[in-house]
Amino acid sequence: MVAASASLDTLCINSIRMLAVDAVNKSNSGHPGLPMGCAPMGYALWDKFLHHNPKNPTWFNRDRFVLSAGHGCMLLYALLHLTGYDSVSIEDIKEFRQWGSRTPGHPETFETAGVEVTAGPLGAGISNAVGLAIAEAHLAAKFNKPDSKIVDHFTYVIMGDGCNQEGVSSEACSLAGHLKLGKLIALYDDNQITIDGRTDVSFTEDVLKRYEAYGWHVQHVPNGNTDIDGIAKAIEAAKQITDKPSLIKISTTIGFGSPNKSDTAGVHGAPLGEEEANLTRKQLGWEYEPFEIPKEAYDQYRQAIAKGEKLESEWNQLLKNYRNQYPSESAEFERMLRGELPNGWDKDLPTYTSNDKGLATRKHSQICLGALGPNLTELIGGSADLTHSNYTDIQGESGSFQPHSPEKRYLHFGVREHAMAAILNGIAYHNSGLIPYGGTFLVFADYMRGSMRLSALSELGVIYVLTHDSIGVGEDGPTHQPIETIPSLRAMPNMLVFRPGDGNETSGAYKLAIENRKRPSALCLSRQGMPNQENSSIEKVAFGGYVLQDCDGTPELILIGTGSELDLCVQAANKLNESGHKVRVISMPCVELFEEQSDLYKEEVLPSSVRKRLVVEAAEAFGWHKYIGLDGDSVCMNRFGASAPGGKCMDEFGFTIENVVAKAKKLIG
Repeated sequence: MVAASASLDTLCINSIRMLAVDAVNKSNSGHPGLPMGCAPMGYALWDKFLHHNPKNPTWFNRDRFVLSAGHGCMLLYALLHLTGYDSVSIEDIKEFRQWGSRTPGHPETFETAGVEVTAGPLGAGISNAVGLAIAEAHLAAKFNKPDSKIVDHFTYVIMGDGCNQEGVSSEACSLAGHLKLGKLIALYDDNQITIDGRTDVSFTEDVLKRYEAYGWHVQHVPNGNTDIDGIAKAIEAAKQITDKPSLIKISTTIGFGSPNKSDTAGVHGAPLGEEEANLTRKQLGWEYEPFEIPKEAYDQYRQAIAKGEKLESEWNQLLKNYRNQYPSESAEFERMLRGELPNGWDKDLPTYTSNDKGLATRKHSQICLGALGPNLTELIGGSADLTHSNYTDIQGESGSFQPHSPEKRYLHFGVREHAMAAILNGIAYHNSGLIPYGGTFLVFADYMRGSMRLSALSELGVIYVLTHDSIGVGEDGPTHQPIETIPSLRAMPNMLVFRPGDGNETSGAYKLAIENRKRPSALCLSRQGMPNQENSSIEKVAFGGYVLQDCDGTPELILIGTGSELDLCVQAANKLNESGHKVRVISMPCVELFEEQSDLYKEEVLPSSVRKRLVVEAAEAFGWHKYIGLDGDSVCMNRFGASAPGGKCMDEFGFTIENVVAKAKKLIG
């Protein structure tokens, strides 16, 4: 029964707290402090504001909730369980952080229905939320009618001091303020504790003034431990601000209820232990056994099921009316929600012959975007302030996504590479059929790597357009010449890394990147031009590697090339063939796809009997050992580049016909 001194709100809030305490204690691992402190704001938001349907976690028009401070994931798991999500039973709570459980150590979209983003590294979640809000604003502008708002939902975030310290959140929230994303509302858990202790050892800025300078609407709830009405009033006020995102600073006590560990770093990332858990029960007046939740609390939380079903039913009727009134718009909208690509989306992708003028693959990329744009309206993206270097604009379209034009699909991310990647992930997390892409120089993938890794981990089909892919960048010098970047991206699981060698392969890379909705793609593109090859094609890229040019009989040597070095292999092979050698040229635009082919196909392309192999790529040789073997060699980079014209760099570092031929002859003996 409910203790006489406990109100229903308090009972519901303490249900979150004690589930967190018990789960972390049982697993002997986790972060109980944040859920104990954030329980009031979590309860207020989910009980009074959040539009969601626990029985259909993927209902499109639900509000999105992002726990950016993902280490405090027991807050989210408790809310999912208490409100009736089938994905988190009480048994799942008991299996917190265990092998195969649906309650992993940080929230993961692919493990737990109801989790909107994979919030691991701090700052990523709030940045993803900016992408979610951009997706909502874009689709609302694209599809809504004065009498029918079929896209109409908020993005809510709970973030902490750590999220506000990570630079990616500053990048993303600055852009969010510029874009006036009025349906983005962040609740900032101001508990003034991080792992190292009190935040005043490193973090004393006025966060509200910073966000106000970004263009956000800001509020402060001084007592986040018990002032439920104050939290609710602040959220309601934020919802009324339509031309600014909102930050609500809510001052809380980390580990609230723990007599000896609250308001200390000790409760941030360690279990309370049995003795302190018992003292916390006494302090909170909690008369229940571990993992026991009173019926009164369940009854209150589970009202979300009926509310959610009603909200979804009303939206389904709205969609039915929309379908009747606006059949063409509805057909496109519903196709996108199903994740289906439109018929003929790839029909205008360009093809080339060897007689066509050679171009840089960054230019071929621009041509592909221009060909895809009219046939693939869900394509949305832009560049990190490098539009005219990356060629990421969709030719023929004017204007960009701005506060006055959210229907536009070109995004100016500014000089914010990491935020761009995180925002692209957020657009993909929206699960509305949008296909996000973003461009920068390949070397700046290092700025984006954390979010690129989350793209791969979370199976998000983000397309990264990464130009200036080698020492061919030239005069900008070694700071801008990627050497190890391509091999390091190839080392990332579930990432497709394309380095096309001409126009056909660039078109093929785009085709595959768009078709792969559960794998991100990195398109590594050149600044310098290269010829179109006689035997390349869009279709062959799907094999990852293929025979571009062959010889009669069994080859003595196999040359393997990518990107701008592919033609170098062809020219070197021609020289070697003229001198009586038998040489095969392999184009390897995507190592990952080649590895997925059958053993029979791989043996046909790279017969094990031919042990003399030479890889030519203007990048570090790491990773090529599996194809080179003990009897092969490489023309690759083993040091940083230099500042000089691109052609001069290529010559000085050995990317010449003469050097490739010489190395080949040495291998052949």
